[in-house]
Amino acid sequence: MDSTTLYFCQGPSDKVYQASIQPKDQGFMVHFAYGRRGSTLTTGSKTSAPVEYQIAKGIYDKLIKEKTAKGYTPGTDAGTTTPPDSPGQHRGIHCQLLNPINEQQLNQLLFNHDYWMQEKFDGRRLLIRKDGDQITGINRLGFPTAVPEAIVRNVAKYPRSFLLDGEAVGDTFHAFDLLTIGPEDMRHLAFSVRYLRLRDMLNAFDHPHIREVRVFFPPQSAGWFQQFKNEGKEGVVFKDKDAPYTTGRPNSGGSQLKYKFYETASFVVTKVNDQRSVSLILFEGDKIRPAGNVTIPPNHDVPAPGTVVECRYLYAFKESGSIYQPVFLGPREDIRAEECTTAQLKYKAEVPVSA
Repeated sequence: MDSTTLYFCQGPSDKVYQASIQPKDQGFMVHFAYGRRGSTLTTGSKTSAPVEYQIAKGIYDKLIKEKTAKGYTPGTDAGTTTPPDSPGQHRGIHCQLLNPINEQQLNQLLFNHDYWMQEKFDGRRLLIRKDGDQITGINRLGFPTAVPEAIVRNVAKYPRSFLLDGEAVGDTFHAFDLLTIGPEDMRHLAFSVRYLRLRDMLNAFDHPHIREVRVFFPPQSAGWFQQFKNEGKEGVVFKDKDAPYTTGRPNSGGSQLKYKFYETASFVVTKVNDQRSVSLILFEGDKIRPAGNVTIPPNHDVPAPGTVVECRYLYAFKESGSIYQPVFLGPREDIRAEECTTAQLKYKAEVPVSA
């Protein structure tokens, strides 16, 4: 079928736009995907239902014309990203979500032989389910989400059904847990067992776009932790090697815990300001708290009010709640507005007053 990959590279902007015509039922759909080059792309469809090919071709051609008029140019095909069927239908699968730890807890876990450490990636949480020939991506909320075609092709090579948990970064899926394989549900088993089964599975076939997330344990953990920090990685995750896979996020603690090298949080956009800036808010119980403003870089579209976005920051001010040195990372369609609370924030340390 028809497909095109376009690029826009001017100044700091480095964006990609994909369009394709795909058969469905007795007709055809026009799909698109866009975003920063190397990121997991946002997807959608220009047709709400299958249409005749000539109609689809007209929509497709018009779309390409509009993009090239804005300065996009054809380039090497980067693969396609196809939106999922029934995106609003929950798949009945939930992720295990992690609570953060502080410095004191970090020092304890780095030398605790009951906990295995994995690198935390700066991507999008993604579960991949293969059921026969059907391959489905599932986001952290349990809803279907797009999977880059390069990952789909790799997944299709494995002969059995499975459910993998991991993180998508561009066209690479970083697999860190195996939840089911064939008819066997392994979520009740220890993480150490699930991880070794994951390694056995990935060793059985060729998958350049699926990568195993290695585990480390004392005395290796401390050295690898420092290396990840020096390399500017996002952070690490500690997992109780004997714990089962438990869905949802516990009120505190848990068998899987995360430590980030820099602070990030999700906010709700409340207003678009001048000079590509937007105002942010967070929720604190039934109250709305302002969280400051963030500038939107040229390689991102300015998000509309009501959009959930992710920002990196140095710390937050306790008095105002505003974040210091914010950096816009992008929209987060897989996070609900009610999750954007002040509980996410790390505040500036208070200087003790001398007597």
